[in-house]
Amino acid sequence: MDWWQAFILGIVEGVTEYLPVSSTGHLILTQHALNIPPSEAANAYAICIQAGAILAVLGVYWKHVMEIVAGWLGKVGIGKGDEEGLRLGVCIIAAFIPAAVLGLLFDDKIEEKLFNLTTIVIAWFVGGVAILATVYYRRRRKDVQGAGKSLAQLTWKLAVIIGFIQCIAMCPGTSRSLVTIVGGVLVGLSLSAAVEFSFLLGVLTLCAATVYKAKDAGPLMVAEYGWGPMLVGSFAAWISAVIAVKWMVSYLQKHSMAVFAYYRIALAIIVGGAMFMGFR
Repeated sequence: MDWWQAFILGIVEGVTEYLPVSSTGHLILTQHALNIPPSEAANAYAICIQAGAILAVLGVYWKHVMEIVAGWLGKVGIGKGDEEGLRLGVCIIAAFIPAAVLGLLFDDKIEEKLFNLTTIVIAWFVGGVAILATVYYRRRRKDVQGAGKSLAQLTWKLAVIIGFIQCIAMCPGTSRSLVTIVGGVLVGLSLSAAVEFSFLLGVLTLCAATVYKAKDAGPLMVAEYGWGPMLVGSFAAWISAVIAVKWMVSYLQKHSMAVFAYYRIALAIIVGGAMFMGFR
């Protein structure tokens, strides 16, 4: 893998990781376009450069992260503690557990059977329809921007529901960000709170996935590509993710998620049509 290919993949990862459009789907499509052959090393690379996107959210939401850390330290008798941070930390762990369990059970099968463009195209289209359904659902309830529960009102029981919904994103092309945001809205969170929780939950989920994949296929990835592409890709993912996260938070304060639905559906039609016409 050349450095410029790594840079492009890093930008794609950073831009798409937290937008509800599926980073995995875009990375597989980009690898295909860059003539990077499918392999265990390529799949591992697509996951490990998430490290840059993780750093982006840690920076953007540093205040919440420190509140969570203070909450857990207070629980073990270190410092004053932070009850709000502790509660949020419990909710994030509660939402993470379903994906952790099911991921360990089915990761190999999912990678073997579902990591292909056909699955991704279908998931893009279905996900686009799901976004439009969510937008319609909120309009029927006459929701306004900010309506619904705040992050402070989220309970661990509701977080577990979001966690099970997050498991849908194990199918490539679905988007972890999409299903957790939709899950948050369905359990009564405001759109802004659902987005915020999705980002914070993503830190733990992506960290676990990155560590697991690096431990499992990291040596093979380094042997095939070297450390250079990993560092370049992670750096590009970090910068582009910071920009994407800030843009999305600002955009959704005044708009619905419909634009992401139209994008997903259009992309599914274009890529699916190209595959049908024989372009590979």
